[in-house]
Amino acid sequence: MKARRTQVREKADPGLFGPRSVTWQLHADPMMWIAGIRALYLQALHPRAVRGVMQNSDFRRDAWGRLMRTAHFVGTTTYGTTDAAERAGARVRKIHRLLGATDPVTGERYAIDEPALLLWVHCAEIDSYLHVLRRSGYPVGDAHADRYLAEHRVSARLVGLDPDAVPADRAAMAAYFEETAPGLAAGSDAREVDDFLRRPPTHPLLVPARELLWSRVARLAYDSLPPFAHDLYGRPGPDPDAVTRRLRRTGALLRAVPDRLRWQLPPKHVLRAVARLGPGARPAPYKLGPPVAILDGPGEGSEHTDNGGDGGRWRTPG
Repeated sequence: MKARRTQVREKADPGLFGPRSVTWQLHADPMMWIAGIRALYLQALHPRAVRGVMQNSDFRRDAWGRLMRTAHFVGTTTYGTTDAAERAGARVRKIHRLLGATDPVTGERYAIDEPALLLWVHCAEIDSYLHVLRRSGYPVGDAHADRYLAEHRVSARLVGLDPDAVPADRAAMAAYFEETAPGLAAGSDAREVDDFLRRPPTHPLLVPARELLWSRVARLAYDSLPPFAHDLYGRPGPDPDAVTRRLRRTGALLRAVPDRLRWQLPPKHVLRAVARLGPGARPAPYKLGPPVAILDGPGEGSEHTDNGGDGGRWRTPG
């Protein structure tokens, strides 16, 4: 019976990335939640992209649902079967094809699945995941960081992008942000996202918990943004080295919770993947190889010179 189970696991579908990928290891880390909030802050600075969100959803009422749907999509595409990931991508592409947004100034009507908008959302998200995990102490060297970005041409394809048009290493990602920067702004839609993330509506009895827990999480995500984003939002970020120390302390605290306990939380993507593929598929930082001097430069731990693109330097818009 044991040999039979082993044979079944050997034939099990590893999904789009598989247990040997950088993505498989990184996406099981608890700091992904803070990275996801950072991504929302960054994505909201693209006026056309955030307008598409605000005009097609009740963001303030369903922000939690949107965050959870994004987490479910990332979990499914990372740890699910190939079929499950492809179906998730097809659902996203179908929804996007049906939606559009209107520029309130010019009256222009545009599709929200324009490649430029999809690319911004993708890059802001993937860059945030990589930036926060590296800066919080996850041992991701430069080579693995480049490999992670290259792997996510796959997730870009799932949402409707041409993989060849997607930045596949840190240099290309930094160049993309440099090119995109002049068109970014913190307009009224971005301010609404900012306001929600700072003070999400909650039951009066839960307000103290919001102030004690959520406000700290949201503030840390905001503080980890590149300087240009702080300038656009109009709230200066604290000393970058202090932010890095807070990210590392938070990462150490969250990673101290046993994996098996953390992975029990719904929707249990990691546990289902391990059950499908066997115990050897468990995500773990050591599977990336020996830690690479994570304090040696931008994009590697301290990140105090980072201005976007996971360690690349790019100017403030304007």
